[in-house]
Amino acid sequence: MIVLASAYAALIAVLLYAAVSKARDLPGFAADIAGYQLIPQRLTLAAAVAVVSAELAAAGLLTAPATRRWGALLAAVLFAAFLAAMASVLRRGLSVGCGCFGDRDLVGPATVTRTGLLAALAVMAAVAGPFPFSFVHLLVGAAYLALTFLPARLIGAAERSRVGPRPGTHWDVTPQALTAEKLGILYALIAPTCGVCSAMLPAFVAAEQVDVVLVSAAEEGQVRDYLAAHEVELPLVIDPGVFDRHGIPWPPYAVLTDRQGVVLAAGGAAEPGALDALLGNLPRVT
Repeated sequence: MIVLASAYAALIAVLLYAAVSKARDLPGFAADIAGYQLIPQRLTLAAAVAVVSAELAAAGLLTAPATRRWGALLAAVLFAAFLAAMASVLRRGLSVGCGCFGDRDLVGPATVTRTGLLAALAVMAAVAGPFPFSFVHLLVGAAYLALTFLPARLIGAAERSRVGPRPGTHWDVTPQALTAEKLGILYALIAPTCGVCSAMLPAFVAAEQVDVVLVSAAEEGQVRDYLAAHEVELPLVIDPGVFDRHGIPWPPYAVLTDRQGVVLAAGGAAEPGALDALLGNLPRVT
């Protein structure tokens, strides 16, 4: 029975870390919730507060044997809700930051796997019920954390390693004539329904060493309305097949080429640091 009972220790660590990470940037977490497009925009901040409060409450209930089953049930409800929201995002083909731990991970196979395993831990703790604390619980709980997060990391690494154009190949998206002669061209792949894309637009605009061209597979009018709402004026190419043709699963994604269209680097651009790393592949001016 100690195998089931130890699940509560792992859940407490995960719930506390998740709650604190989200609480540090509640507006950012609310923006992630808005990206799911499941509730009205005006309710997203209240929903963010409710989720953080529920995570803290579940962690608190799990600490005491007398209330442990209630904490486990609350955690199971939370993870089930997260899974349902992620399934809805994947079904609609949206690109959304999961908001799981205050990071910029996008909803996908890795986040779904991790959340499903956490839900299983919550069920295990609910079944075990009120067991008194034991140091062994901490050891087994630590093993559960590794078994929960490692598969997600492996899945995420596999997804990143198999997608996108390779350096040295030719990028086949052709923009309109660009007037500035800079070191290269940065193609920023975006979508109007992508919450992370909205957060990255200022970074794309601020890239000074390159000409920046936005690329989208969405309907042109929708994209232009989206850019106008964010006051972004950059060259835009509409290419419905760009993601499938290059094996790119979701935006935001960036492709850096030289002036002849040869790929210098490519990769996910879900945070400014990732974009800076790509731009580091520009040729040096001598």
